[in-house]
Amino acid sequence: MPNMSLKKNEMPSQEPNVRNKNFKEVALGYTKEQAIDEAQRCLSCKNKPCHTGCPVQIDIPAFIAEVAQGNFEEAYNIISKSSSLPAICGRVCPQENQCEGKCVRGIKGEPVAIGRLERFVADWHMSNSFVNPKAYTSNGHKVAVIGSGPSGLACAGELAKRGYEVTVFEALHVAGGVLVYGIPEFRLPKVIVQKEIDNLKAMGVEFKTNMVIGKVLLIDELIDELGYEAVFIGTGAGLPKFMNIPGENLKGVYSANEFLTRVNLMKAYKEDSDTPIQHAKNVVVVGGGNVAMDAARSAMRLGAENVYIVYRRSEEELPARKEEVEHAKEEGVVFKLLHNPEKILGDENGSVSGVRCIEMELGAPDESGRRSPIPKEGSEFDIEADCVIMALGTSPNPLIKSTTEGLEVKKWGGIVADEATGLTSRNKVYAGGDAVTGAATVILAMGAGKAAANAIDRDIMSEQK
Repeated sequence: MPNMSLKKNEMPSQEPNVRNKNFKEVALGYTKEQAIDEAQRCLSCKNKPCHTGCPVQIDIPAFIAEVAQGNFEEAYNIISKSSSLPAICGRVCPQENQCEGKCVRGIKGEPVAIGRLERFVADWHMSNSFVNPKAYTSNGHKVAVIGSGPSGLACAGELAKRGYEVTVFEALHVAGGVLVYGIPEFRLPKVIVQKEIDNLKAMGVEFKTNMVIGKVLLIDELIDELGYEAVFIGTGAGLPKFMNIPGENLKGVYSANEFLTRVNLMKAYKEDSDTPIQHAKNVVVVGGGNVAMDAARSAMRLGAENVYIVYRRSEEELPARKEEVEHAKEEGVVFKLLHNPEKILGDENGSVSGVRCIEMELGAPDESGRRSPIPKEGSEFDIEADCVIMALGTSPNPLIKSTTEGLEVKKWGGIVADEATGLTSRNKVYAGGDAVTGAATVILAMGAGKAAANAIDRDIMSEQK
């Protein structure tokens, strides 16, 4: 009998006043019983609307049907046919806007908790499967992947399954890209990322770290001298943006990228860490996306007494996931919505002492229907702060333009690439993920990596005929 409950099984999690003082994972995961019960809410629709909402095209009803029967390893096998990183996607993908947003059960209640089930299956596999992935028989062809974030890992995984000898070049000293430097431990434990990377290594993917393509090697050298038959660029968008307001050069002003890299990749939250980071008393985070939530929640865990999110639009327009906003509120983050910074205030030592903000109101809708925020005259006020974190989005590193001749880029720095195949203006060079679109989601980047892998395979094999 199907479970016709209108509500999802609740996700067990740490209590807010406990978790806001540690970096352990907030969500604890379903038990077997909860996973089976939740899977039985699925109606196994014949037209699979949830499937159409998945950028990597996981056969969602099929894997959920196996979970409902307690066949967790078979469920994992179904997911892994389409996704190289199920444990990661189950944690950080915006399912509410994708697969779960298409779920029929969501019409008169809550959709099936597809993301939570994917996480459960992947975690169960990691804990209970003793069969390691094996390298596939080589087809004799070599491909280079630049960047080990979601798009690069997805591309590498797909190509490895087809027998390609894949080398991933990573600029940092640790593989994983934004998964290790951008997303906090309490949302995505780094041991999970490492296990997924280890799986790719077992499949034959080689990782070379501390390799800044454009400095150590050029793409032309990868192709002409090292014999790679195609190159995929998945370098992400790691260049931070600022507001260009007075005071942004004061001590205590961080980009969210720097702040989160110090916390996540360099473990600045640990007592024995050599990485300096400010343990501030009053923190202002400017922005309303997932990165802003990550920065604010991290600052709280570093011991801040007051953490503020300053965002110039209303709550309905917050770009962050609803779950992340709710978690931030539960943990004590204060939201200053319809407010915008005008100036960062400093003391006699050149350090941050506060933020001058102005109230905003939403004006008439523009052509897209979005209402632009307008300042209210005479509404300025100051927030006391000794740390300001700018979480205003990112753009691709301009270094990418110097990696090869003939690579066309957009005005804002994104690589020009075919939407379906990832092929760029440079022969044999493909690109995908945030390096093309600007900052987006993990699963969209993975979808782009997978699409590029399909195109690379097709193009290389067609040349052999």
